[in-house]
Amino acid sequence: MIAKEQIPTVLDHPVYDTEGKKVGEARHVFVDDATGRPAWVTVKTGLFGTSESFVPIKDASMVDDHLKVPYPKDRIKDAPRVDVDRGGHLDAGEEQRLYAYYGIAWDDAWQRANRPGEGGWAHGTAGAAGRTGTEGRAGAENTTDRGTARTGRPTGDDAMTRSEEQMHVGTERVETGHVRLRKYVVTEEVQETVPVRHEEVHLEREPITDANREQALSGPEITEAEHEVTLHEERPVIETRAVPVERVSLRTDEVTEEETVTGQVRKERIDVETDDIADMPRDRDEGRDK
Repeated sequence: MIAKEQIPTVLDHPVYDTEGKKVGEARHVFVDDATGRPAWVTVKTGLFGTSESFVPIKDASMVDDHLKVPYPKDRIKDAPRVDVDRGGHLDAGEEQRLYAYYGIAWDDAWQRANRPGEGGWAHGTAGAAGRTGTEGRAGAENTTDRGTARTGRPTGDDAMTRSEEQMHVGTERVETGHVRLRKYVVTEEVQETVPVRHEEVHLEREPITDANREQALSGPEITEAEHEVTLHEERPVIETRAVPVERVSLRTDEVTEEETVTGQVRKERIDVETDDIADMPRDRDEGRDK
């Protein structure tokens, strides 16, 4: 159970459902006019947080930096819509509708609220709750008795307000995939032609002449001898060196495309019902979008 002193801790903090999923941000806490105990919390939901859903706060609890409520996210988002900015109160009809949606019996909730020592569901004789918003303001005064809960019939006015839903389409940024650079090594065969040299031996004979006679007669006359010549050749030698050749990086470009989305909106229509006038005209704007 959330105490009144914990309201500043709840406001503008995340709200998580019973499965640990984030529902949205706590926007308002509605307290009971009679007991001052928190009764409802509104959660900002929707694509851009444009909608507020009512959630019972009796069995909610603060866990670390967020509020945990015992209802699944889908059920909270589909809760009946109530205009929280029109005066700071829930009338009896609105509260009954919310209790019914969350499976809480209205009479049982009323009895628990007014039982001595029992708290948390108190909503006083008004069936209405004061609101405490992000400014820290307390709820407005109780203006409706339980025995005179409002109905759909106008009081003190001959006009009805016709409302309709409007569809607002936005965008959200989501991940669609990952692209990464990966460097790996491959081995290729490379052929290059390089000139190589080698030595070959040839037998040369020259006759004895006056120019070489002295050199020819310098040794013994008849003997055995050997003369060895060392041959050389060049062979290819392969050496590899790592050198930078280019730089590769990734860049993202935004591409704008147009997509058509379809949604459903609800509109109110007003008909005239009478038992006295036979030919009472219907709403002249009926059937036309407004």
